[in-house]
Amino acid sequence: MPIESSNPIFVHAFPLWKHRFVRRCFPGRQVVFLREGAALPARGTLVLWGMAPVPQGLAPGVRVLRMEDGFLRSVGLGAELARPLSWVVDAEGMYYDATRPSGLERLLAETEFTPGLLARARALRERVVREGLSKYNVGSQAWHRPPGSRHVVLVTGQVESDASLAFGAPGLRTNLELLRTVRRERPGSYVVYKPHPDVLAGLRRRGAGEHDALRACDEVVGDVPMPAMLAQVDELQVLTSLAGFEALLRGVPVVCHGQPFYSGWGLTDDRVPLARRQRRLQLDELVAGALLLYPLYLGPHGPVEPEQALDELAAWKARSAGPRPWWWVGWRFLLRRFIGVR
Repeated sequence: MPIESSNPIFVHAFPLWKHRFVRRCFPGRQVVFLREGAALPARGTLVLWGMAPVPQGLAPGVRVLRMEDGFLRSVGLGAELARPLSWVVDAEGMYYDATRPSGLERLLAETEFTPGLLARARALRERVVREGLSKYNVGSQAWHRPPGSRHVVLVTGQVESDASLAFGAPGLRTNLELLRTVRRERPGSYVVYKPHPDVLAGLRRRGAGEHDALRACDEVVGDVPMPAMLAQVDELQVLTSLAGFEALLRGVPVVCHGQPFYSGWGLTDDRVPLARRQRRLQLDELVAGALLLYPLYLGPHGPVEPEQALDELAAWKARSAGPRPWWWVGWRFLLRRFIGVR
């Protein structure tokens, strides 16, 4: 993603707490932060968060980049303002916007994956699985698969107001609809529902009718780490949840009722196929694109290699093991009070 070093990078309407991390993404570059409603640049590059609309009146020559959380982000939730270890910066779209190709989709469709790159991807994948790492690395409770040989299906919930559903789920779009569909399709299975961690933390609203989830499944689990769940189930069904990608890393079959970035490449059971994705990928080709080539991994002073970021993530997770600190409940209360539950 080359950017002319002589031109400034303008970052539009980002909260203050993200500013220092944005600077780490563009070391040695002039970074200017613009408030909502500020005068727009006539040249250079404009950075927007997620699917934020392009501001009206932007000059035609300004390049637009979109930034979002990466797939191995932190120990703690973004909604709790946990510092990010990875972000993605995309000049073509956004990885969860299935209505058009993103930079990640182009990488997956066009990259010639060399043996060296695939070996590196395999080593990274094996370490992620071995050390039980995930996007947020949250959860402290245990869960045990019910005894017997009954087929166990995990269904992961999402925040229903998120852009990943608005732009990546052209059919089913609510957690309850997904649960009811899984129940119809797997009548003899043991269906487990795991709400989104932001919802469990009280930082985002539950989906429509989600309080009735237990009527459409056999069990609702709470603060259980996602890797621990995936190690014990036979199948995962999702709308567009990143849990589907994490399941693929661990060899768990995945059914997609939406069009997440990891669907359409021959690795998932796709209920809403995306016609333009025609290439068939091996798992480590997907890993190479999604974890090695696409994200930016952030060290204290700027970008670092994925393996270095994994070292930090594993160490951070180890340091965070055990009970939450005494101030944690108060911190979440302040977040709900001053940022609000969306």
